[in-house]
Amino acid sequence: MERCQGSVLADFILMLSEWVVKIPVVLIMGVTTTVDAPRRLLPSNALQQLRPCKFMLGSPTERMNAIVEAVLLRPCSGFTVGYKVALFLRDYFTRHDGTVTSFIKAMKIACMKHFSMEPLSFLGCGIFDEHFQSFSRDVGESLPYAMLKYAFDLPSCQREQFAERTVDTLTNGLAELKKLWDCWSSVVLCIYEAAKHSKVQLLDIVCEAHDPSLCNLRATNQYLPTTSTDYSPHNEGFPLLRKVGVISRAVHKVRDLPAVSLSHLLNILEGHTQEMAEVHQKVRELQLALRSEDDGNNIKPAAIDLRKRSIYRSPLNVEKGSKKLNEKASILMEDMIRDYLKPIESAPFHEIICFKHVDVLQSALIGDPRKMIQVDLVKSKNYLQCSCCRSGGVLLASMHDTSLMYSLAREHGDLINLHDWYQSFKAVVSVSSAKNKRKMPKSPSKKKKLAADLAPDTSEATLQARFCRAVTELQITGLLRMPSKRRPDFVQRVAFGI
Repeated sequence: MERCQGSVLADFILMLSEWVVKIPVVLIMGVTTTVDAPRRLLPSNALQQLRPCKFMLGSPTERMNAIVEAVLLRPCSGFTVGYKVALFLRDYFTRHDGTVTSFIKAMKIACMKHFSMEPLSFLGCGIFDEHFQSFSRDVGESLPYAMLKYAFDLPSCQREQFAERTVDTLTNGLAELKKLWDCWSSVVLCIYEAAKHSKVQLLDIVCEAHDPSLCNLRATNQYLPTTSTDYSPHNEGFPLLRKVGVISRAVHKVRDLPAVSLSHLLNILEGHTQEMAEVHQKVRELQLALRSEDDGNNIKPAAIDLRKRSIYRSPLNVEKGSKKLNEKASILMEDMIRDYLKPIESAPFHEIICFKHVDVLQSALIGDPRKMIQVDLVKSKNYLQCSCCRSGGVLLASMHDTSLMYSLAREHGDLINLHDWYQSFKAVVSVSSAKNKRKMPKSPSKKKKLAADLAPDTSEATLQARFCRAVTELQITGLLRMPSKRRPDFVQRVAFGI
Protein backbone atom coordinates (compact mmCIF):
# COMPACT_ATOMS: atom_id res chain seq x y z
CA MET A 1 0.00 0.00 0.00
CA GLU A 2 2.88 2.31 0.72
CA ARG A 3 3.84 2.21 -2.97
CA CYS A 4 0.45 3.51 -4.15
CA GLN A 5 -0.18 7.10 -5.23
CA GLY A 6 -2.34 8.65 -2.53
CA SER A 7 -4.48 10.85 -4.77
CA VAL A 8 -5.18 8.04 -7.26
CA LEU A 9 -6.11 5.61 -4.48
CA ALA A 10 -8.35 8.22 -2.83
CA ASP A 11 -10.23 8.86 -6.09
CA PHE A 12 -10.65 5.13 -6.56
CA ILE A 13 -12.09 4.72 -3.04
CA LEU A 14 -14.49 7.64 -3.53
CA MET A 15 -15.65 6.19 -6.82
CA LEU A 16 -16.33 2.78 -5.25
CA SER A 17 -18.18 4.38 -2.33
CA GLU A 18 -20.94 5.44 -4.70
CA TRP A 19 -21.71 1.78 -5.44
CA VAL A 20 -21.47 0.39 -1.91
CA VAL A 21 -25.25 0.56 -1.44
CA LYS A 22 -25.78 -1.88 -4.33
CA ILE A 23 -22.50 -3.79 -4.40
CA PRO A 24 -20.50 -4.62 -1.25
CA VAL A 25 -16.82 -3.88 -1.87
CA VAL A 26 -13.91 -5.37 0.05
CA LEU A 27 -10.45 -3.92 -0.49
CA ILE A 28 -7.36 -5.82 0.61
CA MET A 29 -5.15 -2.85 1.21
CA GLY A 30 -1.91 -4.66 1.90
CA VAL A 31 -0.10 -7.60 3.40
CA THR A 32 2.08 -7.02 6.49
CA THR A 33 1.38 -3.32 6.22
CA THR A 34 1.31 -0.99 9.22
CA VAL A 35 -1.91 0.09 10.89
CA ASP A 36 -1.38 3.83 10.36
CA ALA A 37 -0.46 3.51 6.66
CA PRO A 38 -3.93 4.56 5.35
CA ARG A 39 -3.98 7.56 7.69
CA ARG A 40 -0.64 8.78 6.40
CA LEU A 41 -1.47 8.16 2.75
CA LEU A 42 -5.16 9.06 2.23
CA PRO A 43 -7.08 12.30 2.81
CA SER A 44 -9.85 12.52 5.38
CA ASN A 45 -12.75 12.30 2.89
CA ALA A 46 -11.40 8.95 1.63
CA LEU A 47 -10.75 7.65 5.15
CA GLN A 48 -14.36 8.33 6.12
CA GLN A 49 -15.50 5.85 3.47
CA LEU A 50 -13.37 3.03 4.88
CA ARG A 51 -14.14 0.62 7.66
CA PRO A 52 -10.72 -0.86 8.41
CA CYS A 53 -10.46 -4.37 9.73
CA LYS A 54 -7.32 -6.29 10.58
CA PHE A 55 -7.15 -9.90 9.46
CA MET A 56 -4.62 -12.68 9.80
CA LEU A 57 -4.35 -15.76 7.61
CA GLY A 58 -4.24 -19.01 9.52
CA SER A 59 -1.82 -21.80 8.84
CA PRO A 60 -2.87 -24.66 6.53
CA THR A 61 -3.24 -26.93 9.56
CA GLU A 62 -5.58 -24.50 11.32
CA ARG A 63 -7.70 -24.07 8.22
CA MET A 64 -7.83 -27.82 7.65
CA ASN A 65 -8.97 -28.36 11.26
CA ALA A 66 -11.74 -25.82 10.70
CA ILE A 67 -12.82 -27.60 7.51
CA VAL A 68 -12.82 -31.01 9.20
CA GLU A 69 -14.89 -29.68 12.07
CA ALA A 70 -17.40 -27.95 9.79
CA VAL A 71 -17.85 -30.84 7.34
CA LEU A 72 -17.19 -34.04 9.28
CA LEU A 73 -18.24 -33.12 12.81
CA ARG A 74 -21.13 -30.71 12.38
CA PRO A 75 -24.36 -32.56 11.50
CA CYS A 76 -25.57 -29.99 8.99
CA SER A 77 -24.85 -31.74 5.69
CA GLY A 78 -25.84 -35.32 6.55
CA PHE A 79 -22.49 -36.51 5.24
CA THR A 80 -19.45 -38.10 6.79
CA VAL A 81 -16.69 -40.50 5.78
CA GLY A 82 -15.63 -43.95 6.90
CA TYR A 83 -12.38 -45.02 8.48
CA LYS A 84 -10.50 -45.93 5.28
CA VAL A 85 -11.63 -42.77 3.52
CA ALA A 86 -10.51 -40.67 6.51
CA LEU A 87 -7.08 -42.31 6.39
CA PHE A 88 -6.84 -41.66 2.66
CA LEU A 89 -7.82 -38.01 3.09
CA ARG A 90 -5.16 -37.55 5.76
CA ASP A 91 -2.49 -39.18 3.62
CA TYR A 92 -3.61 -37.19 0.58
CA PHE A 93 -3.32 -33.94 2.54
CA THR A 94 0.15 -34.84 3.82
CA ARG A 95 1.39 -36.10 0.45
CA HIS A 96 0.41 -32.86 -1.29
CA ASP A 97 2.54 -30.65 0.94
CA GLY A 98 -0.36 -29.81 3.23
CA THR A 99 -2.27 -27.74 0.70
CA VAL A 100 -5.80 -27.03 1.85
CA THR A 101 -6.93 -26.72 -1.77
CA SER A 102 -6.20 -30.38 -2.46
CA PHE A 103 -7.98 -31.41 0.75
CA ILE A 104 -11.07 -29.35 -0.13
CA LYS A 105 -11.06 -30.88 -3.62
CA ALA A 106 -10.96 -34.37 -2.12
CA MET A 107 -13.82 -33.57 0.26
CA LYS A 108 -15.97 -32.18 -2.56
CA ILE A 109 -15.41 -35.26 -4.70
CA ALA A 110 -16.20 -37.58 -1.77
CA CYS A 111 -19.43 -35.70 -1.05
CA MET A 112 -20.43 -35.70 -4.71
CA LYS A 113 -19.70 -39.42 -5.10
CA HIS A 114 -21.68 -40.26 -1.97
CA PHE A 115 -24.83 -38.44 -3.02
CA SER A 116 -24.60 -39.80 -6.56
CA MET A 117 -23.92 -43.43 -5.60
CA GLU A 118 -26.17 -43.92 -2.55
CA PRO A 119 -29.90 -43.95 -3.46
CA LEU A 120 -30.97 -43.19 0.14
CA SER A 121 -28.50 -40.35 0.68
CA PHE A 122 -31.35 -37.84 0.52
CA LEU A 123 -32.43 -39.12 3.95
CA GLY A 124 -29.17 -37.85 5.46
CA CYS A 125 -30.23 -34.21 5.20
CA GLY A 126 -33.48 -34.93 7.02
CA ILE A 127 -31.91 -36.93 9.84
CA PHE A 128 -30.27 -33.86 11.35
CA ASP A 129 -33.18 -31.53 10.62
CA GLU A 130 -34.93 -29.81 13.49
CA HIS A 131 -38.25 -31.21 12.27
CA PHE A 132 -37.08 -34.80 12.11
CA GLN A 133 -40.39 -36.24 13.31
CA SER A 134 -42.39 -34.59 10.54
CA PHE A 135 -39.67 -35.55 8.05
CA SER A 136 -39.85 -39.21 9.11
CA ARG A 137 -43.63 -39.10 8.81
CA ASP A 138 -43.39 -37.77 5.27
CA VAL A 139 -40.82 -40.44 4.40
CA GLY A 140 -43.15 -43.13 5.69
CA GLU A 141 -45.90 -41.94 3.44
CA SER A 142 -43.88 -41.51 0.26
CA LEU A 143 -41.01 -44.03 0.42
CA PRO A 144 -41.52 -46.78 -2.21
CA TYR A 145 -41.37 -50.40 -1.17
CA ALA A 146 -38.29 -51.01 -3.34
CA MET A 147 -36.37 -48.28 -1.47
CA LEU A 148 -37.49 -49.69 1.87
CA LYS A 149 -36.29 -53.15 0.87
CA TYR A 150 -32.99 -51.66 -0.29
CA ALA A 151 -32.53 -49.96 3.11
CA PHE A 152 -32.85 -53.25 5.00
CA ASP A 153 -30.58 -55.02 2.51
CA LEU A 154 -27.67 -52.68 3.34
CA PRO A 155 -24.56 -54.53 4.63
CA SER A 156 -24.84 -52.86 8.04
CA CYS A 157 -28.39 -54.19 8.45
CA GLN A 158 -27.38 -57.77 7.70
CA ARG A 159 -25.68 -57.95 11.11
CA GLU A 160 -28.91 -56.97 12.89
CA GLN A 161 -31.96 -59.15 13.37
CA PHE A 162 -34.95 -56.87 12.75
CA ALA A 163 -38.26 -58.25 13.88
CA GLU A 164 -40.14 -56.12 11.36
CA ARG A 165 -38.94 -54.44 8.20
CA THR A 166 -41.26 -51.48 8.29
CA VAL A 167 -41.00 -47.73 7.93
CA ASP A 168 -41.20 -47.33 11.72
CA THR A 169 -38.19 -49.60 12.13
CA LEU A 170 -36.28 -47.52 9.58
CA THR A 171 -37.28 -44.29 11.34
CA ASN A 172 -36.17 -45.62 14.73
CA GLY A 173 -32.89 -46.77 13.22
CA LEU A 174 -32.26 -43.32 11.76
CA ALA A 175 -33.05 -41.74 15.15
CA GLU A 176 -30.51 -44.03 16.85
CA LEU A 177 -28.00 -43.20 14.12
CA LYS A 178 -28.49 -39.49 14.79
CA LYS A 179 -28.04 -40.00 18.54
CA LEU A 180 -24.87 -42.03 18.02
CA TRP A 181 -23.47 -39.43 15.61
CA ASP A 182 -24.21 -36.52 17.96
CA CYS A 183 -22.47 -38.23 20.88
CA TRP A 184 -19.52 -39.34 18.74
CA SER A 185 -18.88 -35.89 17.30
CA SER A 186 -19.23 -34.25 20.74
CA VAL A 187 -16.65 -36.60 22.26
CA VAL A 188 -14.25 -36.03 19.35
CA LEU A 189 -14.50 -32.25 19.83
CA CYS A 190 -13.87 -32.69 23.56
CA ILE A 191 -10.77 -34.77 22.85
CA TYR A 192 -9.58 -32.16 20.38
CA GLU A 193 -9.88 -29.42 22.99
CA ALA A 194 -7.81 -31.51 25.40
CA ALA A 195 -5.23 -32.28 22.70
CA LYS A 196 -4.74 -28.68 21.57
CA HIS A 197 -1.92 -28.28 24.05
CA SER A 198 -0.12 -31.21 22.36
CA LYS A 199 -0.51 -29.73 18.84
CA VAL A 200 -2.49 -32.72 17.60
CA GLN A 201 -4.44 -32.32 14.36
CA LEU A 202 -8.18 -32.89 14.41
CA LEU A 203 -8.02 -35.23 11.43
CA ASP A 204 -5.69 -37.56 13.36
CA ILE A 205 -8.25 -37.79 16.15
CA VAL A 206 -11.06 -38.38 13.65
CA CYS A 207 -9.11 -41.21 12.00
CA GLU A 208 -8.45 -42.93 15.32
CA ALA A 209 -12.02 -42.40 16.51
CA HIS A 210 -13.34 -44.00 13.29
CA ASP A 211 -11.16 -47.11 13.66
CA PRO A 212 -13.55 -50.09 14.15
CA SER A 213 -10.75 -52.32 15.48
CA LEU A 214 -10.32 -50.04 18.51
CA CYS A 215 -14.01 -50.01 19.38
CA ASN A 216 -13.82 -53.20 21.44
CA LEU A 217 -10.57 -52.15 23.09
CA ARG A 218 -12.18 -48.94 24.33
CA ALA A 219 -14.69 -51.01 26.28
CA THR A 220 -11.81 -52.47 28.33
CA ASN A 221 -8.83 -51.05 30.18
CA GLN A 222 -6.41 -52.16 27.47
CA TYR A 223 -6.66 -48.99 25.42
CA LEU A 224 -6.74 -46.00 27.76
CA PRO A 225 -4.17 -45.67 30.59
CA THR A 226 -5.52 -45.11 34.09
CA THR A 227 -2.29 -43.96 35.73
CA SER A 228 0.88 -42.20 34.70
CA THR A 229 2.87 -45.45 34.90
CA ASP A 230 0.38 -47.14 32.58
CA TYR A 231 0.97 -44.43 30.02
CA SER A 232 4.69 -45.10 29.76
CA PRO A 233 5.54 -46.12 26.20
CA HIS A 234 7.85 -48.79 27.61
CA ASN A 235 4.98 -50.50 29.41
CA GLU A 236 4.50 -53.92 27.84
CA GLY A 237 0.92 -54.15 29.07
CA PHE A 238 -0.24 -51.53 26.60
CA PRO A 239 1.41 -52.22 23.24
CA LEU A 240 -1.22 -50.25 21.32
CA LEU A 241 -0.21 -47.02 23.00
CA ARG A 242 3.03 -47.09 21.08
CA LYS A 243 1.19 -47.46 17.75
CA VAL A 244 -1.78 -45.10 18.05
CA GLY A 245 -2.01 -43.15 21.26
CA VAL A 246 -3.41 -39.89 19.85
CA ILE A 247 -6.54 -40.09 22.00
CA SER A 248 -4.77 -41.69 24.95
CA ARG A 249 -2.10 -38.98 24.95
CA ALA A 250 -4.79 -36.31 24.92
CA VAL A 251 -6.51 -37.90 27.91
CA HIS A 252 -3.23 -38.21 29.77
CA LYS A 253 -2.47 -34.55 29.05
CA VAL A 254 -5.50 -33.55 31.12
CA ARG A 255 -3.70 -34.77 34.26
CA ASP A 256 -0.97 -32.19 33.78
CA LEU A 257 -3.07 -29.15 32.88
CA PRO A 258 -2.79 -26.06 35.08
CA ALA A 259 -5.89 -24.76 36.83
CA VAL A 260 -6.58 -22.06 34.23
CA SER A 261 -6.36 -24.47 31.31
CA LEU A 262 -8.45 -27.04 33.18
CA SER A 263 -11.15 -24.44 33.81
CA HIS A 264 -11.18 -23.51 30.12
CA LEU A 265 -11.40 -27.18 29.12
CA LEU A 266 -14.35 -27.78 31.46
CA ASN A 267 -16.15 -24.79 30.00
CA ILE A 268 -15.70 -26.27 26.51
CA LEU A 269 -16.86 -29.69 27.70
CA GLU A 270 -19.97 -28.14 29.20
CA GLY A 271 -21.00 -26.86 25.79
CA HIS A 272 -20.23 -30.11 23.94
CA THR A 273 -21.98 -32.47 26.39
CA GLN A 274 -25.48 -30.99 26.24
CA GLU A 275 -26.86 -34.19 24.70
CA MET A 276 -25.22 -36.43 27.34
CA ALA A 277 -27.07 -35.62 30.57
CA GLU A 278 -24.99 -37.77 32.92
CA VAL A 279 -21.66 -36.52 31.58
CA HIS A 280 -22.94 -32.94 31.56
CA GLN A 281 -23.85 -33.21 35.25
CA LYS A 282 -20.37 -34.50 36.14
CA VAL A 283 -18.78 -31.64 34.22
CA ARG A 284 -20.86 -29.15 36.21
CA GLU A 285 -19.76 -30.80 39.44
CA LEU A 286 -16.10 -30.50 38.44
CA GLN A 287 -16.62 -26.83 37.58
CA LEU A 288 -18.13 -26.17 41.01
CA ALA A 289 -15.29 -28.03 42.72
CA LEU A 290 -12.71 -26.04 40.79
CA ARG A 291 -14.41 -22.74 41.63
CA SER A 292 -14.70 -23.61 45.29
CA GLU A 293 -11.02 -24.48 45.39
CA ASP A 294 -10.13 -21.14 43.79
CA ASP A 295 -12.36 -19.33 46.29
CA GLY A 296 -10.67 -21.20 49.15
CA ASN A 297 -7.25 -20.14 47.94
CA ASN A 298 -8.39 -16.51 47.80
CA ILE A 299 -9.70 -16.31 51.42
CA LYS A 300 -8.64 -13.13 53.17
CA PRO A 301 -5.83 -13.52 55.69
CA ALA A 302 -7.94 -12.04 58.53
CA ALA A 303 -10.48 -14.81 58.25
CA ILE A 304 -8.18 -17.60 59.41
CA ASP A 305 -5.51 -18.06 62.04
CA LEU A 306 -1.98 -17.12 61.01
CA ARG A 307 -0.62 -20.56 61.92
CA LYS A 308 -3.42 -22.40 60.09
CA ARG A 309 -3.15 -20.06 57.11
CA SER A 310 0.36 -21.23 56.33
CA ILE A 311 -0.83 -24.85 56.37
CA TYR A 312 -4.00 -24.11 54.44
CA ARG A 313 -2.24 -22.23 51.66
CA SER A 314 0.72 -24.58 51.50
CA PRO A 315 1.80 -25.18 47.89
CA LEU A 316 1.80 -28.92 48.57
CA ASN A 317 -1.86 -28.91 49.64
CA VAL A 318 -2.86 -26.71 46.71
CA GLU A 319 -1.05 -29.01 44.31
CA LYS A 320 -2.71 -32.10 45.80
CA GLY A 321 -6.15 -30.52 45.45
CA SER A 322 -5.61 -29.53 41.83
CA LYS A 323 -4.17 -32.93 40.98
CA LYS A 324 -7.30 -34.61 42.32
CA LEU A 325 -9.48 -32.46 40.08
CA ASN A 326 -7.23 -33.17 37.10
CA GLU A 327 -7.47 -36.87 37.84
CA LYS A 328 -11.27 -36.70 38.02
CA ALA A 329 -11.41 -34.78 34.73
CA SER A 330 -9.17 -37.38 33.09
CA ILE A 331 -11.34 -40.24 34.38
CA LEU A 332 -14.42 -38.43 33.07
CA MET A 333 -12.80 -38.20 29.64
CA GLU A 334 -12.04 -41.93 29.73
CA ASP A 335 -15.66 -42.72 30.61
CA MET A 336 -16.89 -40.56 27.73
CA ILE A 337 -14.61 -42.35 25.29
CA ARG A 338 -15.62 -45.82 26.47
CA ASP A 339 -19.35 -45.12 26.48
CA TYR A 340 -19.90 -42.76 23.57
CA LEU A 341 -16.98 -42.98 21.14
CA LYS A 342 -18.50 -45.71 19.00
CA PRO A 343 -17.65 -45.56 15.27
CA ILE A 344 -20.48 -44.60 12.97
CA GLU A 345 -19.71 -47.68 10.86
CA SER A 346 -20.92 -49.93 13.69
CA ALA A 347 -24.50 -48.64 13.46
CA PRO A 348 -27.24 -49.94 11.13
CA PHE A 349 -28.15 -47.75 8.15
CA HIS A 350 -24.85 -45.84 8.43
CA GLU A 351 -24.34 -46.15 4.66
CA ILE A 352 -27.01 -43.47 4.23
CA ILE A 353 -24.67 -40.77 5.56
CA CYS A 354 -21.26 -42.45 5.49
CA PHE A 355 -19.06 -42.59 2.38
CA LYS A 356 -16.74 -45.63 2.47
CA HIS A 357 -15.72 -46.19 -1.18
CA VAL A 358 -12.05 -45.28 -0.88
CA ASP A 359 -11.25 -46.91 -4.23
CA VAL A 360 -13.74 -44.63 -6.00
CA LEU A 361 -12.28 -41.54 -4.34
CA GLN A 362 -8.73 -42.63 -5.06
CA SER A 363 -9.53 -43.26 -8.71
CA ALA A 364 -11.20 -39.84 -9.02
CA LEU A 365 -8.30 -37.97 -7.39
CA ILE A 366 -5.19 -39.85 -8.45
CA GLY A 367 -6.61 -41.56 -11.50
CA ASP A 368 -5.45 -44.55 -13.54
CA PRO A 369 -5.64 -43.50 -17.20
CA ARG A 370 -4.53 -46.81 -18.66
CA LYS A 371 -7.04 -48.76 -16.61
CA MET A 372 -9.85 -46.37 -17.52
CA ILE A 373 -9.00 -46.72 -21.21
CA GLN A 374 -9.20 -50.50 -20.87
CA VAL A 375 -12.56 -50.28 -19.08
CA ASP A 376 -13.93 -47.89 -21.72
CA LEU A 377 -12.87 -50.20 -24.55
CA VAL A 378 -14.36 -53.28 -22.91
CA LYS A 379 -17.62 -51.57 -21.90
CA SER A 380 -18.08 -49.38 -24.94
CA LYS A 381 -21.59 -50.80 -25.43
CA ASN A 382 -22.66 -49.40 -22.07
CA TYR A 383 -21.48 -45.91 -23.00
CA LEU A 384 -22.78 -45.83 -26.58
CA GLN A 385 -26.07 -47.63 -25.79
CA CYS A 386 -26.76 -48.25 -29.43
CA SER A 387 -29.41 -50.75 -30.51
CA CYS A 388 -27.04 -52.67 -32.78
CA CYS A 389 -24.65 -53.74 -29.99
CA ARG A 390 -27.06 -54.79 -27.25
CA SER A 391 -26.30 -58.50 -27.29
CA GLY A 392 -24.43 -59.25 -24.08
CA GLY A 393 -20.80 -60.24 -24.52
CA VAL A 394 -21.05 -61.26 -28.18
CA LEU A 395 -18.60 -59.52 -30.51
CA LEU A 396 -20.27 -57.81 -33.45
CA ALA A 397 -19.06 -55.96 -36.50
CA SER A 398 -21.08 -52.92 -35.43
CA MET A 399 -18.65 -52.34 -32.55
CA HIS A 400 -15.93 -49.76 -32.92
CA ASP A 401 -12.86 -51.32 -34.53
CA THR A 402 -10.55 -50.42 -31.64
CA SER A 403 -12.95 -51.82 -29.06
CA LEU A 404 -13.40 -54.99 -31.10
CA MET A 405 -9.64 -55.41 -31.54
CA TYR A 406 -8.96 -54.97 -27.83
CA SER A 407 -11.63 -57.53 -26.94
CA LEU A 408 -9.98 -59.99 -29.31
CA ALA A 409 -6.55 -59.18 -27.87
CA ARG A 410 -7.71 -60.20 -24.40
CA GLU A 411 -8.03 -63.76 -25.68
CA HIS A 412 -4.27 -63.89 -26.29
CA GLY A 413 -1.38 -63.94 -23.88
CA ASP A 414 1.61 -61.66 -23.60
CA LEU A 415 2.42 -61.93 -27.32
CA ILE A 416 -0.19 -61.63 -30.07
CA ASN A 417 0.37 -63.07 -33.52
CA LEU A 418 -0.64 -60.40 -36.03
CA HIS A 419 -1.88 -62.90 -38.61
CA ASP A 420 -4.11 -64.75 -36.12
CA TRP A 421 -5.33 -61.45 -34.72
CA TYR A 422 -6.25 -60.20 -38.18
CA GLN A 423 -8.03 -63.42 -39.07
CA SER A 424 -10.11 -63.19 -35.90
CA PHE A 425 -11.00 -59.59 -36.68
CA LYS A 426 -11.85 -60.49 -40.28
CA ALA A 427 -14.04 -63.40 -39.21
CA VAL A 428 -16.12 -61.26 -36.82
CA VAL A 429 -16.60 -58.46 -39.32
CA SER A 430 -17.29 -60.74 -42.29
CA VAL A 431 -19.70 -63.07 -40.50
CA SER A 432 -21.72 -60.22 -38.99
CA SER A 433 -21.90 -58.44 -42.35
CA ALA A 434 -23.03 -61.64 -44.11
CA LYS A 435 -25.78 -62.17 -41.53
CA ASN A 436 -27.02 -58.65 -42.02
CA LYS A 437 -27.18 -59.17 -45.79
CA ARG A 438 -29.12 -62.42 -45.41
CA LYS A 439 -31.61 -60.77 -43.06
CA MET A 440 -32.25 -57.92 -45.51
CA PRO A 441 -35.21 -58.96 -47.75
CA LYS A 442 -35.09 -58.31 -51.47
CA SER A 443 -37.28 -55.39 -52.37
CA PRO A 444 -37.40 -52.95 -55.23
CA SER A 445 -37.81 -50.14 -52.74
CA LYS A 446 -35.39 -47.28 -53.37
CA LYS A 447 -34.77 -46.72 -49.64
CA LYS A 448 -33.67 -50.31 -49.02
CA LYS A 449 -31.58 -50.31 -52.14
CA LEU A 450 -29.87 -47.15 -50.95
CA ALA A 451 -29.23 -48.75 -47.54
CA ALA A 452 -27.64 -51.74 -49.23
CA ASP A 453 -25.43 -49.48 -51.28
CA LEU A 454 -24.29 -47.67 -48.10
CA ALA A 455 -23.37 -50.89 -46.27
CA PRO A 456 -19.79 -50.97 -44.92
CA ASP A 457 -17.20 -52.16 -47.38
CA THR A 458 -15.74 -55.55 -46.39
CA SER A 459 -13.10 -55.86 -49.07
CA GLU A 460 -9.67 -57.15 -48.13
CA ALA A 461 -7.97 -53.76 -48.54
CA THR A 462 -10.59 -52.00 -46.40
CA LEU A 463 -10.33 -54.61 -43.63
CA GLN A 464 -6.54 -54.33 -43.59
CA ALA A 465 -6.74 -50.53 -43.37
CA ARG A 466 -9.24 -50.73 -40.49
CA PHE A 467 -7.06 -53.33 -38.76
CA CYS A 468 -3.92 -51.20 -39.06
CA ARG A 469 -5.70 -48.11 -37.77
CA ALA A 470 -7.06 -49.98 -34.73
CA VAL A 471 -3.62 -51.43 -33.93
CA THR A 472 -2.08 -47.96 -34.17
CA GLU A 473 -4.70 -46.51 -31.79
CA LEU A 474 -4.03 -49.25 -29.26
CA GLN A 475 -0.32 -48.52 -29.53
CA ILE A 476 -0.88 -44.76 -29.03
CA THR A 477 -2.99 -45.38 -25.90
CA GLY A 478 -0.16 -47.45 -24.41
CA LEU A 479 -1.85 -50.85 -24.51
CA LEU A 480 0.42 -52.42 -27.15
CA ARG A 481 4.08 -52.47 -28.09
CA MET A 482 4.65 -52.57 -31.83
CA PRO A 483 6.60 -55.41 -33.52
CA SER A 484 10.37 -55.42 -33.21
CA LYS A 485 12.95 -56.35 -35.81
CA ARG A 486 13.57 -59.61 -34.04
CA ARG A 487 9.88 -60.70 -34.14
CA PRO A 488 8.12 -58.61 -36.78
CA ASP A 489 4.99 -60.76 -36.81
CA PHE A 490 4.13 -60.29 -33.11
CA VAL A 491 2.92 -57.40 -30.97
CA GLN A 492 3.23 -57.37 -27.19
CA ARG A 493 0.53 -56.51 -24.69
CA VAL A 494 1.71 -54.11 -21.98
CA ALA A 495 -1.53 -53.74 -19.97
CA PHE A 496 -3.33 -56.53 -18.14
CA GLY A 497 -5.79 -56.92 -15.29
CA ILE A 498 -9.12 -56.08 -17.02
